[in-house]
Amino acid sequence: MQSFSDTLGQVFRAMMANKLRTFLTMFGIAWGVGSLLVLVGLGEGFRSGQHKNLANFGNDMVFMGNGTIPALANQHTGMRPYQLTMRDEAAIRSLPEVHDVTANLSRNDLYEVSAYANSSGTVLGVEPNFSAIRFVPIAEGRFLDDADLADRRRVAVLGAKSSLLLFPGHPLLGETITINDVRFTVVGRVKPIGHGNNDYDNQKVYLPLTTMQELFAMKGENIARDALSYVEYQPTTKGDATAAMIAVHRVIGERHGFDPALKDAFNEWDSINEEKMVGAIFSAMDVFLGGVGIVTLGLGAVGIINIMLVSVTERTHEIGLLKALGATKRSILAQFFWEGLLLTGISGLFGIAASAAFMGVLQLALTDKMPGWDPPRLVPWSAALAMGSLVVSGVVAGLYPASKAAALDPIEALRRE
Repeated sequence: MQSFSDTLGQVFRAMMANKLRTFLTMFGIAWGVGSLLVLVGLGEGFRSGQHKNLANFGNDMVFMGNGTIPALANQHTGMRPYQLTMRDEAAIRSLPEVHDVTANLSRNDLYEVSAYANSSGTVLGVEPNFSAIRFVPIAEGRFLDDADLADRRRVAVLGAKSSLLLFPGHPLLGETITINDVRFTVVGRVKPIGHGNNDYDNQKVYLPLTTMQELFAMKGENIARDALSYVEYQPTTKGDATAAMIAVHRVIGERHGFDPALKDAFNEWDSINEEKMVGAIFSAMDVFLGGVGIVTLGLGAVGIINIMLVSVTERTHEIGLLKALGATKRSILAQFFWEGLLLTGISGLFGIAASAAFMGVLQLALTDKMPGWDPPRLVPWSAALAMGSLVVSGVVAGLYPASKAAALDPIEALRRE
């Protein structure tokens, strides 16, 4: 009975007998596997990059700003503006369809000064739960709390870039800044938010909303003292803001005297719907890129099928000789089984290793360098799909013709060229 080592020896001798053909076939398989993995990884990079962008803004939330009321649906002349207020926020908070709500007042015309430098980033009056709805990771110190809001304290939390501009190379906790000549104590610093040059959030300065309304209320005619810039809320039903948006529209319409069916009257952005849309777009991209990769992989599979068919045909005479010398059909099939398995397995592993190394270099070179996009990464299911399909192709392509040749009478097999 032929040993396993003898079988592997015959396999390697057969592969080395046609070095160029074997190399080209293995290269084609490795290229197909690598192409599939890189293309699928590219699609996943776009998906994860967009997901991070949305996560940096805030997850599972609806963002509503001040709007204008059209006289008629779809008519954009003679529109009446309205401002959201703290009373609107209180009405939204009472809705069972709303899990949580926060309000803020934003000003871009204020001037911040420290003992070392000055800045003019956005000043934002917020409530303590702002950091629970929006993404505000604290690097040092603390965020604003209920006592800051209740006592109208003059404290500030600095964004990452604002802290660098106002306190370059200096400690900031407990230090003082002035905003339009009003003194504030710095109680915290936020970690960098976003990627690349997208540093709008990093230039913000956060104040208690009550303090902001007292000192820097919104300017303009017929604007309420408690007017807000935005209200942001999270739906009670996670991942679906439909019911919450209908309820909020009803409340805002009633409070400001317009029909809530006038969609143009609302200035809002639904992060849940946006993420679903982005997911659908990138799922389609995954299908397209995966399809291109599978076509490339299919060419590699055709190559392995071709070489196995040719190999069996060329060695029909050898199979007849082996049978004449007493070799069993099982031992003959084992030789072609291992040949197909080794060809596809080794080539596939080379393809996976090369693509993983290439994507690793891209990760090191491009991570956080391109906003909205992450470098491609190895996706395990695509590697498993590539290896599985190639191994099956190689083994079947070897076993099927080999079984037919092994079934021949030894004399007839010896007669064939």
